[in-house]
Amino acid sequence: MSKLQTEAADRMIDRIASAAGSREAALQELMNSLGGIPIGRPGLPEEVAELAAFLVSDRAASITGSEYVIDDGTVPTS
Repeated sequence: MSKLQTEAADRMIDRIASAAGSREAALQELMNSLGGIPIGRPGLPEEVAELAAFLVSDRAASITGSEYVIDDGTVPTS
C-alpha cells in the first residue's frame, strides 16, 4: 500500500474512523498497520511532485542514473 495521503487514502481513513471513533485514531491505526511511518505522517503527493519537478528542471541537468526513494523514512539507511 502506498504511504501517500491521497484522496483514496483519505476515504479509507474516513471509513476506519467510523469504527475507530476519530479520524486521528483511524490514521494512527492505518499507520500502525503499515508498520509505522518514521516521520509520523503519510507523505503528500505534492512532495513527490516537487522532486519530479526538480528532476526535470535545468537545475538537475547533471543528475543521471539516480534512484530516489520516497518512503517517509521506512527503509533504513546507514
